[in-house]
Amino acid sequence: MTAPQVRQSRTAVVDLSAARAIVWLTATAFLALVALYFIGVDQGATSVFGADNTYVHEFLHDARHLLGFPCH
Repeated sequence: MTAPQVRQSRTAVVDLSAARAIVWLTATAFLALVALYFIGVDQGATSVFGADNTYVHEFLHDARHLLGFPCH
């Protein structure tokens, strides 16, 4: 009889360091605030891209109402 073959599987090591977690949390919070600005605050007239530029507002108009933000 032969000895059974043992499979060696390698699993990926997950880096749970505090520094890496801080970087991910900071990036996530920044992207969430940017999304919140564009969906909830950018009104077209008070846009940081110019008062006559309403492209961002019109592009996200239906998402604003879906999420409950009034805009007019």
